[in-house]
Amino acid sequence: MRVELGDDDIINEVYTPPAPTAPRTLSETGLSLGFITDLILKTLFVRGTMLGIELSRQMSLPFKILEQALQFLKEEKCVEISGGDLIGTVSYRFGLTEFGRQRARDAMESSAYVGPAPVPVEEYIDQVYRQLVTGIPLTREGIKNAFAHLVITDELVDTIGPAVVSGRAVFIYGPPGTGKTSIARAIGEFFNHSGGEIYIPHAIMADEGIVTMYDPIVHRAAEDQAEEVGPTSQALVRRLLNEDTLDPRWIKIQRPVIVTGGELTLDMLDLRYSSTANVYQAPLHIKANGGIFLIDDFGRQLCSPKELLNRWILPLEDRHDFLTLANGKKFQVPFEQLIIFSTNLDPAQLVDDAFLRRIRHKIGIDAPSREIYEQIFNLYCRKLRLNTSPESIQFLFDRYYSKGRITRPSDCRDLLEIVVSLCRFRREELHLDTALIEEAARQFIAEF
Repeated sequence: MRVELGDDDIINEVYTPPAPTAPRTLSETGLSLGFITDLILKTLFVRGTMLGIELSRQMSLPFKILEQALQFLKEEKCVEISGGDLIGTVSYRFGLTEFGRQRARDAMESSAYVGPAPVPVEEYIDQVYRQLVTGIPLTREGIKNAFAHLVITDELVDTIGPAVVSGRAVFIYGPPGTGKTSIARAIGEFFNHSGGEIYIPHAIMADEGIVTMYDPIVHRAAEDQAEEVGPTSQALVRRLLNEDTLDPRWIKIQRPVIVTGGELTLDMLDLRYSSTANVYQAPLHIKANGGIFLIDDFGRQLCSPKELLNRWILPLEDRHDFLTLANGKKFQVPFEQLIIFSTNLDPAQLVDDAFLRRIRHKIGIDAPSREIYEQIFNLYCRKLRLNTSPESIQFLFDRYYSKGRITRPSDCRDLLEIVVSLCRFRREELHLDTALIEEAARQFIAEF
């Protein structure tokens, strides 16, 4: 199901997607009894004897669903019970029999995945379409606030706003050092702090293949996601036993902002398969669904722009991608993130018209005027606790910028950080004057 948001949703309030509710029956999990019994066997094989509630927590399924599978395994003489009767079966201690350990070894050979039970890919697709990036409220004032730590013109704000609202791919280009990456990262920070939260499954199941989705390296769990410590805490018991609570197979996160640069290869855009575990890891752009995927320094990746074009030309148009399992079978997943290409190369020389046509918004970042440059220079002075020095700025323009060097905003940061280093090395109070900026420029701006 794809949910389209109206203008009122976008402008007036944060669209909070509905949370996936915990399954009440085995059929509502979308998983077979055989899969769940195998996951129980593997979990006990790896973790050892466990309380029922610990097993429920490990597998992220309500205990009343596991109870049916545990009863089956007990009748099959795969599981034995030792002790516990404080709050019913959930407090029983479950362990494997010798026959159960053999069955667990057989299950591990098929798939070594142990962890939260996966979500069917169909449920994942439905949830992605409930939490599109176009659901993020955005106004001109909101964009200005997101860029408050930068010096940008009103014209640039009016260009960036519609690009972000569209949820379509954005091409940011311009000379080196003009702030393209800073602007792209500011958009990412806006998504993180003002974009609301979304839900992502720990893993999905597609055609019997298990694909891990949640990645703590690139995903930030929401602040209220953490449970009280302890396997028998009241909050945990409520979550695992009650109905109409969040499905624990999902985790609430801030909208993801994933950044990749020159290290990007085509392999990183496909499923990563572990042949020993028979488990897949989702590619970067799928982990970015509902958020931002920033390709920095586009054109300098290990894969060529043409190769990336051939890989993404249809996903950019159709808003979905196809991933291939080890057995050759393909399955469809949403391609729903704001993709930002940032480059200091000429876009016309990087990609052809077919690719550029699929990137709706092209934002050129030019070298700033002297007035804007001075504002940026003084902003960095305040950040670094240096005094402002109009004479230092005049020296830079007389010596470099009036003779052909581009007024790069990054020069302000780099030069002033060198000034700070000079002062610290000489054990002087932090200060700025023409002599220091001249020495910093001599070190930083190579003149061959």
